[in-house]
Amino acid sequence: MAGGRIAAVLGPTNTGKTHHAIERMLAHRTGVIGLPLRLLAREVYDRIVAQRGPSVVALVTGEERIVPERAAYWVCTTEAMPTDIGADFLAVDEIQLCGDPERGHVFTDRLLHARGTLETLFLGSSAARGAIAELVPGVQFSSRERLSTLSWAGSKKTSRMPPRAAIVGFSVDSVYAMAELLRRQKGGCAVVMGALSPRTRNAQVALYQNGDVDYLVATDAIGMGLNLDIDHVAFSALAKFDGRRMRALFPHEIGQIAGRAGRFTQDGTFGVTGEASAPPPEVIEAVEGHRFAPIERLQWRNARLEFGTPERLIASLEAAPDHPRLQRGREADDLRALKALVAMPEIRDRLRHPSDLRRLWDVSRIPDFRSISETEHSTLLARIFGFLQDHGHVPEDWLAGQIARIDRTHGDIDALSRRLAFIRTWTYVAQRHGWLNDESHWREKTRAVEDRLSDALHGALTQRFVDRRTSVLLRRLKQKESLVAEVNDKGEVSVEGEFAGRLAGFRFIQDGTSSPDEAKTLARAAYEALRPEFSLRADRFYNAPDTELDVTEQGGLMWGEHAVGKLVCGAEALKPQVEAFVDEEAGDDVAEKVRRRLQHFIDRKISTLFEPLLAMSRDEALTGLARGFAFRIVENLGILPRDEVANEVRELDQDMRAALRRHGVRFGQYTIFLPALLKPAPTRLRLVLWGLHQGLDTFPEAPPPGLVTIPNLPEVERICYTYSGYRPAGARAIRIDMLERLADMLRPQDSRGGFEATPDMLSITGMTLEQFADLMGGLGYKGERGERPRTTRPATPETAPAEAAPETGTETGAEAAAETAAPETATAETAPAETPTETPAAEAADSAPAETAAAADAAPAAAEAPEGGAATPAAAEEIEVFYTFTWAPKPRGDRARHGRRGGSGAEGQARGGKGRGAEAGAEGKGDRPRRSGGPRQSEGGDRPERSGGPAPKKSRKGGKSDKSRDEKRARSFEAHPPRDKKVDPDNPFAVLAQLRDKI
Repeated sequence: MAGGRIAAVLGPTNTGKTHHAIERMLAHRTGVIGLPLRLLAREVYDRIVAQRGPSVVALVTGEERIVPERAAYWVCTTEAMPTDIGADFLAVDEIQLCGDPERGHVFTDRLLHARGTLETLFLGSSAARGAIAELVPGVQFSSRERLSTLSWAGSKKTSRMPPRAAIVGFSVDSVYAMAELLRRQKGGCAVVMGALSPRTRNAQVALYQNGDVDYLVATDAIGMGLNLDIDHVAFSALAKFDGRRMRALFPHEIGQIAGRAGRFTQDGTFGVTGEASAPPPEVIEAVEGHRFAPIERLQWRNARLEFGTPERLIASLEAAPDHPRLQRGREADDLRALKALVAMPEIRDRLRHPSDLRRLWDVSRIPDFRSISETEHSTLLARIFGFLQDHGHVPEDWLAGQIARIDRTHGDIDALSRRLAFIRTWTYVAQRHGWLNDESHWREKTRAVEDRLSDALHGALTQRFVDRRTSVLLRRLKQKESLVAEVNDKGEVSVEGEFAGRLAGFRFIQDGTSSPDEAKTLARAAYEALRPEFSLRADRFYNAPDTELDVTEQGGLMWGEHAVGKLVCGAEALKPQVEAFVDEEAGDDVAEKVRRRLQHFIDRKISTLFEPLLAMSRDEALTGLARGFAFRIVENLGILPRDEVANEVRELDQDMRAALRRHGVRFGQYTIFLPALLKPAPTRLRLVLWGLHQGLDTFPEAPPPGLVTIPNLPEVERICYTYSGYRPAGARAIRIDMLERLADMLRPQDSRGGFEATPDMLSITGMTLEQFADLMGGLGYKGERGERPRTTRPATPETAPAEAAPETGTETGAEAAAETAAPETATAETAPAETPTETPAAEAADSAPAETAAAADAAPAAAEAPEGGAATPAAAEEIEVFYTFTWAPKPRGDRARHGRRGGSGAEGQARGGKGRGAEAGAEGKGDRPRRSGGPRQSEGGDRPERSGGPAPKKSRKGGKSDKSRDEKRARSFEAHPPRDKKVDPDNPFAVLAQLRDKI
């Protein structure tokens, strides 16, 4: 052996190292090759048998032993390879496993001591070069380059996994989960694990290699030389349990597994899938370049064992190495089992001779295939050792009973896997020389049981993870045998005449009536037919007019009745982005075309509906404070509560305000807004844009169009009402433009002395008197309820029919009043607000119809008239309810110093009055509408003489004071304030009103 050639062939995966070793072995008369896995040993055995015949090839593994009489070539696992038969050639594959914590000591022993008489060959990674050079004198190195390129492909979903791909997991549960997912999505997969028997593994690999399935799910067992036609390797995890703890994969382990992709000269890729995150860039670069950190120290265990006493045996197994390149490995399973057996008194008492201790050591090396527990395994080993000590062999009847309990082929995958693991124990026992009387019989018996269980497990795996009908369809697709699929004008998709689903927009909605096994294949076939349909539909969509598209209140983008996308938050509220709803199978070109069309649509829609706002943001004539204030308005999408910007408004001079008014901005007493943006379409889009920019999951819905007031719900935030164009006041919220008209009516009233509601006030709000009192309470007014006898005025026959007409509008509920107010609202929205808060409100007075004054006078009279038409004396004694309103806001902070007239003009009213009024109303007690079904006891209920102002201090005598009160009451119902202010020539409604008065 000293004169034999020793060589090391090192390089990455897919360099033909194993193939080279087989050729070198067959060039010699005899040879031995050690391989890291039983599965790989079986694969190499089958290849050599195909070339030289079974009569000269032996297979020796822990659980399988095929040794013909004329055996010349031995294919073994590394642990089972014979090193003392004097073979001409000896090879050890995957020699870099010398650094493995579990099995490394076995490979190190072969590196140091196993030699062929003529040639010794070590195969493995270049990372072991330094250690081999230092420990094996005279070794000759040769390097091999990878025959193909291995590159990083990133993360891929299972639905986008390319064909001929292997997904790697590191636990049985993860392997089964991925296999189940592939069955549902891709029609099925093959399963390869180290725990499978060679027969099951070969049957599963045949499914993949034959093309019955295009996917393989495996453990890291495929990394050790299994040669399969794999184009892509995807890691479902980058950590594994190494028998002691969970740890991240080493870079060389990732490279070993990923190297299975790209066999011979075909390039391969690797990546991650599922929840696995990408490895660091330096690891990816190392795998692609096959450059890994060198193995500094090899795992070692003393091979010169002493069998004098148990203590000396254990001490020899735990001896420390004498070379700096070597280190004692972690405690192996066989040493742990030996310690457990020696600790048993019944076992220790039987150890009387070194041969007894040698037999105990052989028993301790039985692998724990069952993986139940260390105690259970030790108990089984003690039983076997007892049989060998007492009888010299394991009793056949006892072994037959153990095998009979396992020889059952029914059950699920887990049950069959457990039985297969159990039979491997007895297969290992049957392979030990001298442990059984009839070794050949029990080797065949255990092999037959293993084969039956393997076939049953293969059938169970195939039944669970492969849909035969689906796999046939997939194979036809792969072989370009097109399936008959159609798409009709309704978007209904059928495959081979079977309804598969519908095409909604650019997403395929599969029919839910098909079985899960058929669903994925039908979907794939349907997508084959839908590819041209996706392109044609994308062209039609791109050329469709904007009238066919719409935005829902939750930000959805609709094309007809199909959802084709949604809005997503952009850099600014008025610049949202879009996300298209397009199936991945439609392709990137279709998705990009749909996205561009949706972006054009929403950009144009915003520029149309918010044109005044955008024009104001682009106006370079606005400078200084005016430009900053314009930015605030744009930022708040055209609605800005005045109390939030009171200081900024105070700093704006009249020229600045005029410049903003030219863009449609109205400086209201409560709100600064653009009336054009209160229309239903801008309001609905404004709520979507605001909710999107705020990151809300659900956007507030726009109120129905035309309503003057809506309920003020406590669960709805105040800001939602603001962006809806409403202001909460009491139990209801009033539209901000109608609130400003109401403010114009309230401004000339005597808010200190008290005033009563006019019919115009009730008309524009569409409320009953009780509801109006609650609204006024929300605005900061105190309403004092009173009762008084109702007086009537006789109506002439000529005027009675004309005055009865408004009665219906006055007596109806809030909804009818809101409908009658809708035309006036439209006028207020379209008319620019030239009349600011600082001046008396001529706008509301000028835009009101001429009949308003008549309606104001007729409403009380019409209400007092009985059905008979003529007023009766009894009617004159009816009691009516009235409210006297006074300005009584609650103080809030430093605003308590400002009275309603604390400022100059109407601006001071806004600061000292209306702003506080809204806050006081929100904090006051009038937050619920009062029921109108019954009278409410009031503090002033027995003071009917108080109507329009405070009570006179002098005593009430005679009829003069009554007449005075009647006159005040008549004045309090005047529809319009006296027009003593100069008409604004820029207000078209004021000019029309002036012409009307002249006529």
